[in-house]
Amino acid sequence: MQSPVPERRPQSFDRVLSSMCTEPHPAARRAAERFLATNPGDPATYPTVAELERETIAGLADLTGLTDAVDGTDADFGSLGYVTSGGTESNIQAVRAARDRADAQSPVVVAPESAHFSFHKAASVLGVDLRTVPTDADGRADLDAVAAAVDDDTALLVGVAGTTEYGRVDPIPALSDIAVDAEIPLHVDAAWGGFYLPFSGHDWGFEVDGVSTVTVDPHKVGQAAVPAGGLLSRERSTLDSLAVETPYLETASQASLTGTRSGAGVASAAAVMDELWPDGYRAEYDCAMELATWLADRLRSRGLDVVDPELPLVAFDLPDSVFADLRGRDWRLSRTGADEARIVVMPHVTEASLSAFLADLDDCL
Repeated sequence: MQSPVPERRPQSFDRVLSSMCTEPHPAARRAAERFLATNPGDPATYPTVAELERETIAGLADLTGLTDAVDGTDADFGSLGYVTSGGTESNIQAVRAARDRADAQSPVVVAPESAHFSFHKAASVLGVDLRTVPTDADGRADLDAVAAAVDDDTALLVGVAGTTEYGRVDPIPALSDIAVDAEIPLHVDAAWGGFYLPFSGHDWGFEVDGVSTVTVDPHKVGQAAVPAGGLLSRERSTLDSLAVETPYLETASQASLTGTRSGAGVASAAAVMDELWPDGYRAEYDCAMELATWLADRLRSRGLDVVDPELPLVAFDLPDSVFADLRGRDWRLSRTGADEARIVVMPHVTEASLSAFLADLDDCL
């Protein structure tokens, strides 16, 4: 008889400092378990989870400023977005919609070099050219370079609100001006930053007139179960352009990329947003930003060069040998493209865990 397979448990988040995902909120866990077997890809068959998806999109519409930017009731927002598998799917779909609606023979996407690697995937899968432009000295999109890169073939301009490496927020209103002048859509990738940004003072979402689509992930700072991303559009025609007929389902068509989707992610996003939006997320932002500033100050006091945090992400120079030693002590760290260490202050990251990290850092130094 075959030996029983030993029970395996996921690792603790105690020493995870580089991830942009976190432990789900208890309300998200409970909802995810209840809806594990449902498929929002066929809403006519699974109407309860379909209603939860409409609630989630209405909540994300409020978070991103879409509620104030579009006339209509909450019931209308279900046609302006859907719950994706995450930022990669959302970004691919935004590029796909722009490509299919563009007049250009050879569509081009213009994005800063700080854009997430999912845009390289999108360009490869969809057969569009990705034209990356430099960032300025602070790691944000260089506006002169963007303006010079936009031409008649440009189908989409991309801005990032919370870059993966440094947590930088591109000047979205200025990018919007360029997009409006060129009569092209502007997509904002706020996959990680989206749940922090409403409390940060930045103009980044649909309150900026030229923003056409936004990516925002509940399974990151939103504390939903993985996978639960989000794609929202100012116009219904954007999602309509993505729709395909589904004749063997109860539902006549679907706009999603993955088809069958996880009801667990949808339900968990609805549950946690109902629990935390907006006051709980505001408190998370305040706490995370305070911790990021505290950490940056303590790293500087040890003689390390630190990039000033704009959102709760701290990048700093760290010798290779020290980085390796810390990894050897099970600290989950990653590096930027310029080889700095980076720590993402997610909801599971606490002052106690950062103090333990600093103690090990001192020992390694």
